[in-house]
Amino acid sequence: MVSVLMQTYARAELGFERGEGVYLFDADGRRYLDFACGIGVTGLGHAHPHLVAALTAQAGKLWHASNLYRIAEQERLAERLVANSFADTAFFCNSGAEAVECGLKLVRKHFDETGEGERYRVIACESAFHGRTLATIAAGGQPKHLQGFDPAVEGFDHVPFGNLNALRAAIGPETAAILVEPIQGEGGIHLGDRDYLRGLRAAADEYGLLLFFDEVQCGMGRTGRLFAHQWAGVAPDVMALAKALGGGFPIGACLATANAANGMTAGTHGSTFGGNPLAMAVANAVLDVMLADGFLAGVERMGGVLRRRLEAIAAQFPGLVAEVRGLGLMLGVKVRAENRDVVARVRDNGLLTVAANDNIVRLLPPLIIDESHVEEAAAILERSFTEIAG
Repeated sequence: MVSVLMQTYARAELGFERGEGVYLFDADGRRYLDFACGIGVTGLGHAHPHLVAALTAQAGKLWHASNLYRIAEQERLAERLVANSFADTAFFCNSGAEAVECGLKLVRKHFDETGEGERYRVIACESAFHGRTLATIAAGGQPKHLQGFDPAVEGFDHVPFGNLNALRAAIGPETAAILVEPIQGEGGIHLGDRDYLRGLRAAADEYGLLLFFDEVQCGMGRTGRLFAHQWAGVAPDVMALAKALGGGFPIGACLATANAANGMTAGTHGSTFGGNPLAMAVANAVLDVMLADGFLAGVERMGGVLRRRLEAIAAQFPGLVAEVRGLGLMLGVKVRAENRDVVARVRDNGLLTVAANDNIVRLLPPLIIDESHVEEAAAILERSFTEIAG
């Protein structure tokens, strides 16, 4: 019998009725410490009062009027993102995949405008994840995502993440852009170090390419800076955002320099729901919190606290934990057991985490955690690892 829901997810036999701060509650009232954040989405936790107030106020005024008209909160959000980034301009959509798609179109249109329409290929990285549309699974290049969807969208060349020599060797006369996650999330919390990101910028400048950062997961405060690439002191030409930008409300954004976006004129791109008043009100409320004095410094500090605690646990369980890696509050624990079994065990004990490639257990806690939440998570991990170790 066919399910009323397409069976595209391997869901846990668990559902939640409400959330409060860093916790989720199931139908029986059991509390779970949420270090998954809906895969890095609920960066300010659940039912944050400032976000609830902004959404409620907007819901009573206007939900949708379309991009045929000016949307004041959209203009305000764009101004704030531009003021706090490398960018000159922004396009709003509904998801990370849409933000990446916008960036890919922007790249092609840019070179068409400059009279170099033959330049359309994008160099991306192995183990990348850029979304689930036909173009973004081709950009990600992972066989498990491409299987059954042949022919793959053409125009992408893949090189090992972190390897500048391989990247430079892949540049040809048709190359238009370099697309990279500063920290690979789904790929296994692989961190692009500062020299690597600086090398990407240098290669793009040398060959006249656009540098495109996908910060859908690692952006919006997750690492202790508003954007992960800021740690390297470099700036891209294009950037995709989503997830925590809306704090749980669907939103995506493609940011770009004026030069990169030179071809994005009326009629070249659009979205029915993108930039709607509800999403804009919530995203502006998210920025209110994230841009407040001391917020990002607090994220950086708590990232250090969590990492040190995880490294202590790794030392306690060397037969089970191989490595702790990541930056800020985007951390991965590489385990020697099957990672999905570990995720299930810690979930049974009250902690939500997320599996990733390379046998990683991802920890993406709300950016509002304090030391008590770190200790609570650590206690659950220690209990779970003890049970697994037998």
